[in-house]
Amino acid sequence: MKIKKFLFAFVVMILSGLFAFGQQANKKAAMHKKVQQHTDAIFDELVEVRRDFHVHPEVSGQEERTSQKIADYLLSLGLDVKTDIGGYGVVGILKGDNEGKAVAWRADIDAMASDIPDVVDFPSVNKGVRHICGHDVHTTVGLGIANVLSQQQEDLEGTVYFIFQPAEETYEGAKAMIDDGLWDIAHLDEIYGLHISPFPVGTVATKSGSVFAHTNRIKIVYKDPDNEESKIDFTKNLISGFQNVAADSKFWDWENLGDPEIGIENPNTIFTDFLTVRNKFGVEKTDDRVIITATLNSSDKEQLNSFLKTLKQKIENSQYSEDLVSTEYSYEKAVVVNDEELTNGSMNSISEIYGKNSVIPLYGVVTADRGDDFAYFQQQVPGVYYFLGGANYETGVISMPHSPDFAVDEESIRFGVNYFSSVLIDRLNDH
Repeated sequence: MKIKKFLFAFVVMILSGLFAFGQQANKKAAMHKKVQQHTDAIFDELVEVRRDFHVHPEVSGQEERTSQKIADYLLSLGLDVKTDIGGYGVVGILKGDNEGKAVAWRADIDAMASDIPDVVDFPSVNKGVRHICGHDVHTTVGLGIANVLSQQQEDLEGTVYFIFQPAEETYEGAKAMIDDGLWDIAHLDEIYGLHISPFPVGTVATKSGSVFAHTNRIKIVYKDPDNEESKIDFTKNLISGFQNVAADSKFWDWENLGDPEIGIENPNTIFTDFLTVRNKFGVEKTDDRVIITATLNSSDKEQLNSFLKTLKQKIENSQYSEDLVSTEYSYEKAVVVNDEELTNGSMNSISEIYGKNSVIPLYGVVTADRGDDFAYFQQQVPGVYYFLGGANYETGVISMPHSPDFAVDEESIRFGVNYFSSVLIDRLNDH
């Protein structure tokens, strides 16, 4: 009899769990459906918002109008809004009706100095300033997500912080917001953000780990200025010899980053396992010192970490060993590093809700000095940085940031709002 009661109770427990799981799944499916419906309803409005930002761009540190527009929009949604954080930074706070974790969505808001003529029918009216990097789209997607999620506030379990960051182009805004008390406002569990990219509109791409190359500047110091030219030539040749990319490689054309055969989305990409040396060396001479500097890029941080040791050993085994004072890195650029669990989970969410063709797994890293100071947020909060497709090759729209003909298919706004509203819902409401 006791065994029968136990089995009955066990079956009831399993069935109750399955019922609760089914209810949760149905609730989430309904929320994702509402996301798409609401995004469609506000899409035309969002396009107008984006175009207003595009027409009135403001460079890093001067985003006063942009900041005010963002704050007004968030206030109209009923969010708690904090302004003037780290300059013209804005934070909108959306608290769900149920307790849960805290996640953030970050959008950068600044434009760039550029005299290159705009290629759209709604060009910048601010002479010498242009949204040539897509931050007007980033800002609009962030506002769109805030709009969509505010309509489902009663079903959200936790809090979403919408961080609108100034001065990304100067790599200063993220640190400025942190130094100005961002973490006193937002006690985060996770953080997410994106950048427009030349991937096809309707897609999103990323990978766990680094998505940009690591950039370090090395400094070698010698004493005794005798034979300084031979020391300089020796050191330049020694450092250049560590480069493992041929001078005639397609690697050097950044447009090949998106090449389906060799680009970063191909498992056989050429944009991995590389170490390169910028051609321009710095040389400083004093009465008793010769200082040589060089900038290195690598897909692998560990490769850079071992570089110093190997370089020092080679100099110590050379005729200049007694003159060597030091070898050190004088500068290291913060690099976006995606959390593996959050990357896989969020990309799976997009794939399951919007189809496998929506996601592009990456295998290589973006080269040269490109990067994003989103990295400073990730140093303290685990998160994911995505590349949102904005190109439409059939219409000739190529959304390669910082390129003269940069343009964006505005349908990318719809996809961005849909995908990442759903991601945030899943991150908050997954148990």
